[in-house]
Amino acid sequence: MEKIRRASHAGSWYTDDPKKLEEELDGWLKAAALAKSPDVRGVIAPHAGYSYSGRAAAYAFGNIDPTNISRVFLLGPSHHYYTPKCALSTATVYKTPIGDLPIDLEVIEELKATGKFESMDLRVDEAEHSMEMHLPYLAKIFEGHQVKVVPILVGAVNADSEAMYGKLLAKYVDDPSNFFSVSSDFCHWGSRFNYMHYDKKHGAIHKSIEALDKMGMDIIETGDPDAFKQYLQEYDNTICGRHPISVFLHMLRNCSIKIKIKFVRYEQSSQCKTMRESSVSYASAAAKVDA
Repeated sequence: MEKIRRASHAGSWYTDDPKKLEEELDGWLKAAALAKSPDVRGVIAPHAGYSYSGRAAAYAFGNIDPTNISRVFLLGPSHHYYTPKCALSTATVYKTPIGDLPIDLEVIEELKATGKFESMDLRVDEAEHSMEMHLPYLAKIFEGHQVKVVPILVGAVNADSEAMYGKLLAKYVDDPSNFFSVSSDFCHWGSRFNYMHYDKKHGAIHKSIEALDKMGMDIIETGDPDAFKQYLQEYDNTICGRHPISVFLHMLRNCSIKIKIKFVRYEQSSQCKTMRESSVSYASAAAKVDA
Protein backbone atom coordinates (compact mmCIF):
# COMPACT_ATOMS: atom_id res chain seq x y z
CA MET A 1 0.00 0.00 0.00
CA GLU A 2 1.30 3.43 -0.92
CA LYS A 3 2.19 5.66 2.01
CA ILE A 4 2.97 9.21 0.91
CA ARG A 5 5.23 11.71 2.63
CA ARG A 6 3.92 15.04 1.42
CA ALA A 7 6.22 17.90 0.42
CA SER A 8 5.23 19.54 3.71
CA HIS A 9 7.61 22.52 3.42
CA ALA A 10 6.70 23.39 -0.18
CA GLY A 11 4.93 26.74 -0.29
CA SER A 12 6.91 28.05 2.69
CA TRP A 13 10.57 26.97 2.64
CA TYR A 14 10.56 26.79 -1.16
CA THR A 15 8.00 27.42 -3.87
CA ASP A 16 5.28 24.85 -4.52
CA ASP A 17 4.92 26.07 -8.11
CA PRO A 18 6.59 23.32 -10.21
CA LYS A 19 7.50 25.65 -13.09
CA LYS A 20 9.01 28.27 -10.80
CA LEU A 21 10.88 25.63 -8.80
CA GLU A 22 12.35 24.10 -11.98
CA GLU A 23 13.46 27.57 -13.10
CA GLU A 24 15.08 28.38 -9.75
CA LEU A 25 16.97 25.08 -9.59
CA ASP A 26 18.03 25.42 -13.23
CA GLY A 27 19.28 28.94 -12.61
CA TRP A 28 21.33 27.97 -9.57
CA LEU A 29 22.78 24.88 -11.27
CA LYS A 30 23.72 26.89 -14.37
CA ALA A 31 25.33 29.60 -12.21
CA ALA A 32 27.41 26.98 -10.37
CA ALA A 33 28.48 25.65 -13.82
CA LEU A 34 30.08 22.47 -12.50
CA ALA A 35 31.27 19.51 -14.52
CA LYS A 36 29.34 16.36 -13.58
CA SER A 37 31.58 13.51 -12.50
CA PRO A 38 30.75 9.80 -12.06
CA ASP A 39 33.46 9.79 -9.37
CA VAL A 40 31.29 11.96 -7.10
CA ARG A 41 29.64 9.48 -4.73
CA GLY A 42 28.20 11.83 -2.15
CA VAL A 43 27.55 15.41 -1.15
CA ILE A 44 27.24 17.49 1.98
CA ALA A 45 24.68 20.23 1.34
CA PRO A 46 22.65 22.76 3.36
CA HIS A 47 18.96 22.49 4.21
CA ALA A 48 17.73 26.03 4.84
CA GLY A 49 14.92 27.71 2.91
CA TYR A 50 15.89 28.03 -0.75
CA SER A 51 15.95 31.82 -0.60
CA TYR A 52 18.83 31.42 1.87
CA SER A 53 20.73 28.32 0.78
CA GLY A 54 19.35 27.24 -2.60
CA ARG A 55 22.26 28.83 -4.43
CA ALA A 56 24.93 27.29 -2.18
CA ALA A 57 23.30 23.84 -2.44
CA ALA A 58 23.68 23.89 -6.25
CA TYR A 59 27.45 23.64 -5.75
CA ALA A 60 26.93 20.24 -4.15
CA PHE A 61 24.18 18.79 -6.36
CA GLY A 62 25.68 20.18 -9.58
CA ASN A 63 28.55 17.67 -9.27
CA ILE A 64 26.30 14.63 -9.63
CA ASP A 65 26.39 12.45 -12.74
CA PRO A 66 23.12 10.49 -12.47
CA THR A 67 23.96 7.91 -15.15
CA ASN A 68 25.00 4.94 -12.99
CA ILE A 69 23.23 5.79 -9.74
CA SER A 70 20.09 3.87 -8.79
CA ARG A 71 19.83 4.61 -5.08
CA VAL A 72 20.33 7.70 -2.90
CA PHE A 73 20.83 7.41 0.85
CA LEU A 74 19.70 10.57 2.66
CA LEU A 75 21.29 11.33 6.03
CA GLY A 76 19.65 14.22 7.84
CA PRO A 77 19.66 15.51 11.43
CA SER A 78 16.57 15.56 13.60
CA HIS A 79 15.46 19.07 14.59
CA HIS A 80 12.25 18.33 16.53
CA TYR A 81 12.20 14.66 17.47
CA TYR A 82 14.57 13.23 20.07
CA THR A 83 16.07 9.81 19.51
CA PRO A 84 19.51 8.45 20.48
CA LYS A 85 19.35 6.23 17.37
CA CYS A 86 18.93 6.49 13.63
CA ALA A 87 15.35 6.22 12.37
CA LEU A 88 14.02 4.93 9.07
CA SER A 89 11.13 6.39 7.11
CA THR A 90 7.88 4.42 7.05
CA ALA A 91 6.72 6.11 3.85
CA THR A 92 6.81 4.39 0.45
CA VAL A 93 7.20 7.58 -1.58
CA TYR A 94 8.56 11.10 -1.02
CA LYS A 95 6.67 13.73 -2.98
CA THR A 96 8.18 16.89 -4.45
CA PRO A 97 6.46 19.52 -6.63
CA ILE A 98 8.61 18.39 -9.57
CA GLY A 99 8.41 14.60 -9.31
CA ASP A 100 8.13 11.84 -6.76
CA LEU A 101 10.97 9.77 -5.32
CA PRO A 102 10.10 6.17 -4.39
CA ILE A 103 11.60 4.73 -1.20
CA ASP A 104 13.77 1.62 -1.56
CA LEU A 105 11.71 -0.65 0.69
CA GLU A 106 14.10 -3.57 0.21
CA VAL A 107 17.04 -1.66 1.71
CA ILE A 108 14.79 -0.24 4.47
CA GLU A 109 13.88 -3.84 5.42
CA GLU A 110 17.55 -4.86 5.28
CA LEU A 111 18.49 -2.04 7.66
CA LYS A 112 15.51 -2.73 9.92
CA ALA A 113 16.65 -6.36 10.22
CA THR A 114 19.90 -5.25 11.90
CA GLY A 115 17.84 -4.22 14.94
CA LYS A 116 19.82 -0.97 15.21
CA PHE A 117 17.25 1.39 13.70
CA GLU A 118 13.91 2.67 14.87
CA SER A 119 11.04 3.69 12.61
CA MET A 120 9.77 7.27 12.49
CA ASP A 121 6.09 7.81 11.93
CA LEU A 122 4.84 9.99 9.12
CA ARG A 123 4.20 12.99 11.41
CA VAL A 124 7.86 13.07 12.49
CA ASP A 125 8.94 12.55 8.88
CA GLU A 126 6.80 15.41 7.56
CA ALA A 127 7.76 17.80 10.39
CA GLU A 128 11.48 17.38 9.62
CA HIS A 129 12.93 19.61 6.89
CA SER A 130 16.56 18.44 6.79
CA MET A 131 16.06 15.73 4.16
CA GLU A 132 13.12 17.33 2.36
CA MET A 133 15.25 20.32 1.37
CA HIS A 134 17.49 17.97 -0.66
CA LEU A 135 14.60 16.30 -2.49
CA PRO A 136 13.77 18.89 -5.20
CA TYR A 137 17.45 18.99 -6.21
CA LEU A 138 17.57 15.19 -6.34
CA ALA A 139 14.31 15.04 -8.32
CA LYS A 140 15.79 17.57 -10.75
CA ILE A 141 19.21 15.88 -11.14
CA PHE A 142 17.74 12.38 -11.49
CA GLU A 143 14.92 13.38 -13.83
CA GLY A 144 14.44 10.58 -16.37
CA HIS A 145 16.51 8.13 -14.30
CA GLN A 146 15.16 5.30 -12.19
CA VAL A 147 16.30 6.18 -8.69
CA LYS A 148 15.08 5.20 -5.22
CA VAL A 149 15.81 6.90 -1.90
CA VAL A 150 16.73 5.54 1.53
CA PRO A 151 15.96 8.29 4.08
CA ILE A 152 17.77 7.92 7.42
CA LEU A 153 17.03 10.40 10.21
CA VAL A 154 20.18 10.63 12.33
CA GLY A 155 19.28 11.29 15.96
CA ALA A 156 21.41 12.53 18.85
CA VAL A 157 23.77 9.59 18.48
CA ASN A 158 26.83 9.32 20.71
CA ALA A 159 30.36 8.75 19.38
CA ASP A 160 30.15 4.95 19.70
CA SER A 161 26.85 4.88 17.85
CA GLU A 162 28.21 7.12 15.08
CA ALA A 163 31.03 4.61 14.58
CA MET A 164 28.62 1.65 14.73
CA TYR A 165 26.26 3.13 12.12
CA GLY A 166 29.25 4.11 9.97
CA LYS A 167 30.53 0.52 9.96
CA LEU A 168 27.07 -0.85 9.27
CA LEU A 169 26.45 1.47 6.31
CA ALA A 170 30.00 1.28 4.86
CA LYS A 171 29.18 -1.72 2.63
CA TYR A 172 26.69 0.44 0.73
CA VAL A 173 29.48 2.85 -0.19
CA ASP A 174 31.31 0.00 -1.92
CA ASP A 175 28.44 -0.33 -4.42
CA PRO A 176 28.99 2.38 -7.09
CA SER A 177 25.25 2.55 -7.84
CA ASN A 178 24.68 4.07 -4.38
CA PHE A 179 24.91 7.80 -3.67
CA PHE A 180 24.88 9.68 -0.35
CA SER A 181 23.25 13.03 0.36
CA VAL A 182 24.29 14.38 3.76
CA SER A 183 22.30 17.30 5.13
CA SER A 184 23.84 20.02 7.29
CA ASP A 185 24.03 23.76 7.74
CA PHE A 186 27.12 25.18 9.43
CA CYS A 187 27.50 27.81 12.15
CA HIS A 188 24.28 29.23 13.61
CA TRP A 189 25.59 32.43 15.19
CA GLY A 190 23.85 34.96 17.42
CA SER A 191 21.95 35.27 20.68
CA ARG A 192 18.89 33.56 19.19
CA PHE A 193 21.03 30.44 18.70
CA ASN A 194 22.77 30.81 22.08
CA TYR A 195 26.09 30.77 20.28
CA MET A 196 28.34 33.81 20.07
CA HIS A 197 31.90 32.52 19.77
CA TYR A 198 34.01 35.47 18.61
CA ASP A 199 37.77 35.41 18.13
CA LYS A 200 38.73 39.06 17.60
CA LYS A 201 42.02 38.21 15.95
CA HIS A 202 40.09 37.50 12.73
CA GLY A 203 38.60 41.01 12.60
CA ALA A 204 34.87 41.38 11.98
CA ILE A 205 32.50 38.85 13.55
CA HIS A 206 31.63 37.29 10.19
CA LYS A 207 35.34 36.71 9.55
CA SER A 208 35.65 34.94 12.91
CA ILE A 209 32.62 32.75 12.02
CA GLU A 210 34.18 31.95 8.65
CA ALA A 211 37.50 31.00 10.25
CA LEU A 212 35.69 28.72 12.71
CA ASP A 213 33.63 27.06 9.95
CA LYS A 214 36.65 26.67 7.66
CA MET A 215 38.56 24.97 10.49
CA GLY A 216 35.73 22.44 10.74
CA MET A 217 35.53 22.04 6.95
CA ASP A 218 39.29 21.39 6.76
CA ILE A 219 38.96 18.69 9.42
CA ILE A 220 36.02 17.08 7.59
CA GLU A 221 38.18 17.04 4.44
CA THR A 222 40.82 14.97 6.29
CA GLY A 223 38.14 12.29 6.71
CA ASP A 224 38.93 11.85 10.40
CA PRO A 225 35.76 11.51 12.53
CA ASP A 226 37.77 11.61 15.78
CA ALA A 227 39.40 14.94 14.89
CA PHE A 228 35.95 16.30 13.93
CA LYS A 229 34.56 15.16 17.28
CA GLN A 230 37.44 16.89 19.07
CA TYR A 231 36.85 20.12 17.13
CA LEU A 232 33.15 20.06 18.10
CA GLN A 233 34.00 19.45 21.75
CA GLU A 234 36.49 22.30 21.76
CA TYR A 235 34.49 24.97 19.91
CA ASP A 236 30.95 23.62 20.12
CA ASN A 237 30.30 25.05 16.64
CA THR A 238 26.55 24.85 15.97
CA ILE A 239 26.81 22.56 12.92
CA CYS A 240 23.32 21.05 13.01
CA GLY A 241 24.26 18.06 10.84
CA ARG A 242 27.24 17.11 13.03
CA HIS A 243 25.86 13.58 13.55
CA PRO A 244 25.06 12.79 9.88
CA ILE A 245 28.50 14.16 8.92
CA SER A 246 30.19 12.03 11.59
CA VAL A 247 28.33 8.88 10.49
CA PHE A 248 29.36 9.63 6.89
CA LEU A 249 33.02 10.05 7.92
CA HIS A 250 32.88 6.67 9.67
CA MET A 251 31.32 5.13 6.54
CA LEU A 252 34.17 6.46 4.39
CA ARG A 253 36.74 5.24 6.94
CA ASN A 254 35.27 1.71 6.86
CA CYS A 255 34.52 1.23 3.17
CA SER A 256 37.01 -0.34 0.78
CA ILE A 257 37.16 2.51 -1.76
CA LYS A 258 39.14 5.66 -1.05
CA ILE A 259 36.78 8.63 -1.11
CA LYS A 260 37.80 12.19 -0.36
CA ILE A 261 35.54 15.05 0.69
CA LYS A 262 36.22 18.48 -0.80
CA PHE A 263 34.28 21.64 0.03
CA VAL A 264 33.44 23.71 -3.03
CA ARG A 265 31.29 26.55 -1.67
CA TYR A 266 30.85 28.57 1.50
CA GLU A 267 28.27 31.31 2.19
CA GLN A 268 26.68 33.11 5.13
CA SER A 269 23.05 34.26 5.29
CA SER A 270 24.33 37.69 6.35
CA GLN A 271 27.62 39.19 7.44
CA CYS A 272 27.52 39.84 11.19
CA LYS A 273 29.30 42.96 12.36
CA THR A 274 27.67 43.50 15.76
CA MET A 275 26.72 41.17 18.62
CA ARG A 276 23.03 41.97 18.00
CA GLU A 277 23.04 40.34 14.58
CA SER A 278 22.73 36.68 13.63
CA SER A 279 23.62 34.45 10.70
CA VAL A 280 23.66 30.87 9.47
CA SER A 281 26.49 29.46 7.37
CA TYR A 282 26.05 27.15 4.38
CA ALA A 283 28.78 24.89 3.01
CA SER A 284 28.63 22.48 0.08
CA ALA A 285 31.00 19.57 -0.50
CA ALA A 286 31.48 16.70 -2.92
CA ALA A 287 32.76 13.29 -1.84
CA LYS A 288 34.79 11.91 -4.72
CA VAL A 289 36.59 8.66 -5.48
CA ASP A 290 40.28 9.35 -4.91
CA ALA A 291 42.09 7.54 -7.68
